Amino acid sequence: MVASPVERMLGQEIALWARRGGLLFRQARHAASLNQKALASVSGTSRTTLSAYEHGRKSPTLETAGRILDAAGFRLVLEAKVECAACEGADGRAFHVPSRLRRLPVAAALGVVRLGERDYDLSDRDERRAAYTALLCGGGPAEVLGHVDGVLLIDLWDELVLPDEIRGAWQPLVEEARQESGVMN
Repeated sequence: MVASPVERMLGQEIALWARRGGLLFRQARHAASLNQKALASVSGTSRTTLSAYEHGRKSPTLETAGRILDAAGFRLVLEAKVECAACEGADGRAFHVPSRLRRLPVAAALGVVRLGERDYDLSDRDERRAAYTALLCGGGPAEVLGHVDGVLLIDLWDELVLPDEIRGAWQPLVEEARQESGVMN
């Protein structure tokens, strides 16, 4: 029997998620400094089955995936998808606004970021203010999502000098995050 275009597309999508899941298992196993045999043993599965999961040949149930990740010291977490919308400023240049603010891992939130020809130390409040201004005014989606931490942005928000259209585009996100956290002006 010949598969329909929809069935082929669905099969490709399933294969993609199986490969991504396999990568997660491998990353968790390596981070835990475990070999396949050890992780399989502590998670209650066989080494051959774990290998099939890691190589995307087989897909575990959610319960099994959770058990394997738990055995490696990780957990499954539901995280909202964040996407960026491109907007155009009064000067005709593009700026990007995420669909929601998110928390970054500490290393990313307080690390060093290179924007253009300059490095910014995000652990320094003044440098973070300058970096956030540059990111909000002209950072690409990957830069915005990778370096703007929601809580740190809220902390700096009233100090940022931004064009009106950029402040206006980001303001609803900041207000929503302030309300969710119970932090008001």
